[in-house]
Amino acid sequence: MDVLQRIKRLTLRGRLGFSLKSREEMHSCGLYIDDIVECIITAQTIAKTLRSRSSLRRYSGEKLYVIKSFNFNGTAIYTKGAIVREPDGEDRYYLVSSKTVAFGE
Repeated sequence: MDVLQRIKRLTLRGRLGFSLKSREEMHSCGLYIDDIVECIITAQTIAKTLRSRSSLRRYSGEKLYVIKSFNFNGTAIYTKGAIVREPDGEDRYYLVSSKTVAFGE
């Protein structure tokens, strides 16, 4: 299965998690969870795939996916997250960054 398709399916099933940083960014930009969901489900591509260098990540070199898209109001939104396996055996798309952005950044 395509990674973006997998992320969209996790999102539609409500299998999203948000880091404290991501929640703070959302709050400072006036974004809600619905805005993030709309951004992800309307995305056409993954803008970039990165390897995490953070010592706080669950696994060394964990893949992070950058998605840039719009919510239904036309607000440009930047998200960065990883697909993680939860202790219950289910996958979750865990966002480490969620904010408004001007395209080209």
